[in-house]
Amino acid sequence: MYAVRFVGTTQNRMRRTLDPQSLGEIMARLELAHQGLERRYPGPSGERQPIHVVYGGAHLFRSGTARRLGELALASLDEYAPDFGAFAKAIGLPGAPDLPDSPDRLAAVAESIDADPEAARQENPAAFFAHTVYRRIREKLRREPVEDLRIDFEDGYGNRPDDEEDAHAAAAAGELAQAMDSDELPPFVGIRIKPLNRELGERSIRTLDIFLTELAAKSRGELPKHFYITLPKVALPEEVAALSDLCSRLEPRVRFEPGGLRIELMIETPRAVLNESGQVNLLALVGAARGRCAAVHFGPYDYTASLHIAATYQPIAHFASDFARSIVQLALAGTGIRIADGPTNVMPIAVHRQPKNGAALSRHYREENRAAVHRGWKIHFENVRRSLAAGYYQGWDLHPAQLPARYAAVYSFFLENLTSSAERLRNFIEKAAQATRVGQVFDDAAMAQGLLNYFVQAINCGALRTEEVEKLTTLSPAELRSGSFARISRERRLP
Repeated sequence: MYAVRFVGTTQNRMRRTLDPQSLGEIMARLELAHQGLERRYPGPSGERQPIHVVYGGAHLFRSGTARRLGELALASLDEYAPDFGAFAKAIGLPGAPDLPDSPDRLAAVAESIDADPEAARQENPAAFFAHTVYRRIREKLRREPVEDLRIDFEDGYGNRPDDEEDAHAAAAAGELAQAMDSDELPPFVGIRIKPLNRELGERSIRTLDIFLTELAAKSRGELPKHFYITLPKVALPEEVAALSDLCSRLEPRVRFEPGGLRIELMIETPRAVLNESGQVNLLALVGAARGRCAAVHFGPYDYTASLHIAATYQPIAHFASDFARSIVQLALAGTGIRIADGPTNVMPIAVHRQPKNGAALSRHYREENRAAVHRGWKIHFENVRRSLAAGYYQGWDLHPAQLPARYAAVYSFFLENLTSSAERLRNFIEKAAQATRVGQVFDDAAMAQGLLNYFVQAINCGALRTEEVEKLTTLSPAELRSGSFARISRERRLP
């Protein structure tokens, strides 16, 4: 026999066996477990994530480097894709083959788009899309060409005599301090040191010490707002712990704010993915940073090389790299640690240089240069789009001519789904956060948060403007900045 209890109103009494008062212990244990889960997996931090990081040798870094990279990127566009039609065809935007080839006809199309954007969107969507992407890329390259910059003392710098690296470490720190004073820093910046392995550990620590000591002296103990130390070729938690200890010792001595030195880890070795027991190593590596780790970057070429995959067969899309990317993504999901993909190693640069005597290149050579640049842009564009589709919203760029393709990939990714994504999010809000369906797509609260993330990321990188998103979604700038659909629901008193 079992006891039956009736709960609810007299008109609608439901049968229950367990007395709700007897469930206190079980519910208390569940609450403790959930609190622990939330501590370990707090979700996205809500902070801006850059869409790329540009690596450049420390010996080349100057206070105006970010601005100069933008100028070089614009020069590449001016020479090899001076209008939106040429660029759209180079990277393969939808409808690009149907765009006119004549510069005069393209200029007329651009003029009509500027005169009446809404009519152009309806009448000639391919041209409107290509023109919008191209225009916003050029605006981005003038306003904020680089979102994240890493002063590189590793692969982009090489191994040099100690005196030479010492001098470059001090000089780069001085240039960084000067960029801070002149307001020429990108939103994110940092330094990549050498690995903390047996061969290079002491040199790495020496460079870090010199760089930070000099920076503190020149900046009066101030760090850039988003400053990171990137540790490459991580294999052991002890390496990460050592870097964290170094940061803890340096901060009070050079008068940096406690905890101000943040760490990024580069996953480029098999042991970073799986430890000697065959267990996933990512959380152990992140945990060894003791709260300093902000991001994890995947390095596909070193990783595939360490698996003895021949260089000819080491594209960024190799299935071995895809496996490691998925492990990184799975292990760090919900932790608030940003993830980033690796670079495209095919550069969009000319194969024939201008003769030193000032003579003009032949038509044949000019066409070969154009084809080489367009090929590099298309490869990079497709690689970035592939990363975005996989949920990797940041990657590496190695050359200023890659920036147009990077921004084209990101902007097209956000813009091509703008209308449908806005309708889905707006419909969800208007239905008071109840599960909804738009067309054949079903949305619940988790999907609504994903849509909100989509718009926040698009605004941060310049693909969309805040006023556009506000108009399309009914979300205010403050709500968009919050980045939390749960908070929006509470403040709007949605069920």
